[in-house]
Amino acid sequence: MAAATSLSDVRILVLDDEPDLRTLYELALLREGYSVVGVGALQEARELLDAGRFDVVITDMRLPDGLGISLLHYLRDQRRNDRCVVITAYGSAENAVESLKAGAFDYLTKPVDIKLLRSVVASAVAGLRNPAVAGRRHAPASALRAGPNRRKSDSFEIEGEAALQRLVGESAVMRSVKERVAKVARSMAPVLVTGESGTGKELVARALHANSHRFGGPFVAVNCSAIPENLLEAEFFGARKGAYTGATVDRDGFFQAARGGSLFLDEIGDLPLAMQSKLLRAIQERGVRPLGSTLEEPVDVRVISATHRDLAAEVQSGRFRQDLYYRLNVIDIVLPPLRERLDDLPALCETLLARIAQESGIEVPRLSAAVLEQICLAPLRGNVRELENLLHRALALSEGNDLQIDILGEHTMPATLAAPLESPYAAPTQAASAPDIPSDLQSHLDRQEREILVRALRETGFNRTAAAARLGLSLRQMRYRIARLNIDEPPDTGLADGPA
Repeated sequence: MAAATSLSDVRILVLDDEPDLRTLYELALLREGYSVVGVGALQEARELLDAGRFDVVITDMRLPDGLGISLLHYLRDQRRNDRCVVITAYGSAENAVESLKAGAFDYLTKPVDIKLLRSVVASAVAGLRNPAVAGRRHAPASALRAGPNRRKSDSFEIEGEAALQRLVGESAVMRSVKERVAKVARSMAPVLVTGESGTGKELVARALHANSHRFGGPFVAVNCSAIPENLLEAEFFGARKGAYTGATVDRDGFFQAARGGSLFLDEIGDLPLAMQSKLLRAIQERGVRPLGSTLEEPVDVRVISATHRDLAAEVQSGRFRQDLYYRLNVIDIVLPPLRERLDDLPALCETLLARIAQESGIEVPRLSAAVLEQICLAPLRGNVRELENLLHRALALSEGNDLQIDILGEHTMPATLAAPLESPYAAPTQAASAPDIPSDLQSHLDRQEREILVRALRETGFNRTAAAARLGLSLRQMRYRIARLNIDEPPDTGLADGPA
């Protein structure tokens, strides 16, 4: 479908069996400059759609000859790009969620707020008039303009592509994630991003925003677990002057701050039940009531939420509202842990090292194959966040141009046998056989490293410089390992930093 060049070229089909309401919607949109056609039955709507193009279709859910959702299935089967907005009865959350899952661009709840109707239609039209939103999601770098004459559509493609590139990795699972982000970004449907801590849930939320028609609006990120419970309502919905002690001016909340953009609710599973109920109403009714106000304000935001918890299990245990879960989980994006995409480690390390080095004002160190192999052996239970911390520490401790990872000693030690932790000044003991596969690999490796360090210190008279030289470490690395492994000073000699 060719993009409309002016509002008068935008064709809108309004489907409602109540003549008064249909006329109200038609007049409201005609005043905006659109070309509007109204009908009262599904069959009439299908005939008009077969006869020509429409950019936006607005349909009531319940009609004399069927359900409005059947029109969504019809448009999908015909592979048409018409944006469909569904009007549902007040409080009919199931219908709204069902229509979004069927491919609706957005939904409205009766009685329809005309201002919100105009806003939703404008958002739908903005996507269709922007070729980058309506069709191809990625443009080759050579096709993107640069400089002061760059168009808004070009900015969209650049920002959207950049946001997707921040999801580093070309493994099969990461390609699947990026394809899903690009596919669902254009919808208004709520998205739930799940995954372990440190997998990049906020990066996915930002990519969804950057690749949507809302990319020019605000992106407001909220950590739900970091807000005191007694402040939640004011922080989310705002407050009016005098609403509580200390409220000396009117203040907007997160929903108002995100108008026209995206609201990212991180750690949504940590919200208390009382706040879950209020959040559900705000999402369903597309409006919020600030503390101290008697009026509800319409808000046009897309909600993206994230959690490391198993929300389905939380629902079963009664800690999370089932209706809110279904409202948030219209579209789900599951992020894999780092251990399931080890093929992405080289690219992740290169990207993280380049950023860390730039922030530190130093040259990017060389990442050798040996070091990369050692990183692959690390548990990295904290995923990308832990990897970043590991590389930060490595840069701080490394000397020269080659990166030296602190976990190298843990993974290059001979397969010696685990022994009970011993004091550095105790007599040597015979090591006992270790199991083939330890139940706690990190503890097992720590014990081996500690044994080797203690032996080296004992044989050099507890001279850290000499012991470090024996092990091929710098003095700084030796000090760090002694502190990390809690190796005590001998009571009579003390640890020394004398010459080797």
